[in-house]
Amino acid sequence: MKMPAFFDQVPRLRVRDPLADALGCVDGGVLEYGYPDAVRLCGHSSPTVAGAYWITWRVLHELYVGELPLRGGIKVDFRDDARVGSTGMVAAVVQMLTGAAGSSGFRGIAGRFARAGLIRHAAGLPLSMRFTRLDNGAVIDAAVDLSFAAIDPALELLLQRRTSRADCTALAQLGLLWHEQVRHLLLDLADDPGVFVIRPLSRQRGVPAPSFLHVQPEPQA
Repeated sequence: MKMPAFFDQVPRLRVRDPLADALGCVDGGVLEYGYPDAVRLCGHSSPTVAGAYWITWRVLHELYVGELPLRGGIKVDFRDDARVGSTGMVAAVVQMLTGAAGSSGFRGIAGRFARAGLIRHAAGLPLSMRFTRLDNGAVIDAAVDLSFAAIDPALELLLQRRTSRADCTALAQLGLLWHEQVRHLLLDLADDPGVFVIRPLSRQRGVPAPSFLHVQPEPQA
């Protein structure tokens, strides 16, 4: 399966998952994810998918300085519920990378390794997401501002035309222009604090993990 070459330039994420270690899935429980994994999960690549991958990468490295992030050790609150805009899709990428899940997530083995209830809707957050380490209460609020650049007029025209499958030249141009947006976001703007907004908060020690949480499903197309 061939993907755009720049996908491989996006830094990969290595995490440690105690559940994977306990079940002998991988040596030491160390898992590695890349942007192509987010694309496979969502079925497409877009600025939204790219933003979800990279903001999670950035936040995890901020929360776990000098150590591998602990998959299953993070709680993630979303300001909007899964029915609003692309929140459900963003949450899917966040779940893949952090292990945090809504009510349908893994409930653990003998009281350990549970991930259900670690994604929830929390209206009133100052930014779109809040990541909390469960072991020490460290908190980071985060958001992605995709208004970084106006859409290319040529791309906008192609999208409006609803280019047919038979128009191979137009489809190829659409793909090139579309992924130039994604490349620009992931490579040129990766460290831009106005695009990837990260705000550490004071540590909240003793924050309990929720035991159950209902996350509304995305509406069916």
